[in-house]
Amino acid sequence: MIDFRFHLVSVIAVFLALAVGIALGGALLHRALPSSQAGAAEQSRPGTERLRAEKDAAVRLGAGGDALADAYADRILSDRLDGVAVAVVEAPGADRRMREGLAARIRQAGGTVAARLRLTDTYLDPGEDAFVRELADQLATGTGLPRGSAHDRAGALLGRALLRPAGEGPGGEDADGDAGFDAAAALAGFAEAGMLGLDGEPADAAGAADAVVVLAPAEPFGTGTEAGTGTEAGGGTPPSGGAEPAPARIMLDTAGALHAVADATVLVGGPSSARPGGLVHRARAAGGGYSTVDAAGGDAGDIAAALAVAHAAEGGSGAYGVAEGADAFLPAPSSDASAGADAADSADEEQREP
Repeated sequence: MIDFRFHLVSVIAVFLALAVGIALGGALLHRALPSSQAGAAEQSRPGTERLRAEKDAAVRLGAGGDALADAYADRILSDRLDGVAVAVVEAPGADRRMREGLAARIRQAGGTVAARLRLTDTYLDPGEDAFVRELADQLATGTGLPRGSAHDRAGALLGRALLRPAGEGPGGEDADGDAGFDAAAALAGFAEAGMLGLDGEPADAAGAADAVVVLAPAEPFGTGTEAGTGTEAGGGTPPSGGAEPAPARIMLDTAGALHAVADATVLVGGPSSARPGGLVHRARAAGGGYSTVDAAGGDAGDIAAALAVAHAAEGGSGAYGVAEGADAFLPAPSSDASAGADAADSADEEQREP
């Protein structure tokens, strides 16, 4: 049964998609207008003004969609992440507002942010591959690591350090026989090596999470000053060059390894992450198997991202957002969520009855 919250957020998604389409179309046409000939510019002025007005309307429409989503957020997110602990793993250059907005929606849905890791430029430096592999192998005592790249192994190690073993509380022994693996020491080792920053103490984050959110950088690797944008710092190549920047490869290896350990893994980015060269765009092209979101950074997009985390925790996956390649703006509601919403509707109706 399709419930009220699904209809509501679907309407919001339509508003946002329309707004994004008008804004992008206006920007592209504006750049295409002739600027070298005064006569052509004069003739195009009415069209330019119309496109500017349409873009302004699109911005207001998007703001209205966010306001609508925020007004109904409690109802949309109610108990969707009840009891779910989430670890957030950030790429360098991740947007602070997106991180804080998503964390707020996770808590609004009943979940907690159990750990926050900030990967560093050093971690994304391909010149450190050999050291990353050696470090992961040294810290993996008590657990096995997959074959693959250095960051396949590092991502798997970080995943096992962050996630509580299935069926056990933090620090318990899992079915894979990871007894003796020191999760806190693994996190501390990467932090001391300058590979990551960690909020709080390693012991607090170790074995504390049920799901993982990976935050994409605000701008694609190779377009700014972040790690890997130059041949000296990280061997990066601009997306237009056709080659994959090393930091993007490293992030995808890490996300894939985290997903192999934790089925509930979601790569979250803003609209820029879905452009050619963006991390979400690359992940979808590579078919990583984990969920992706390309619309975070505003109220409606952050709500959709929180629902994607809930869907992943329930065993689902998908590509969500407004970019080409997305399956939908947000996951379809589960039967449990629909039943909960129906119960809430019934309770509201009973309270309104005399």
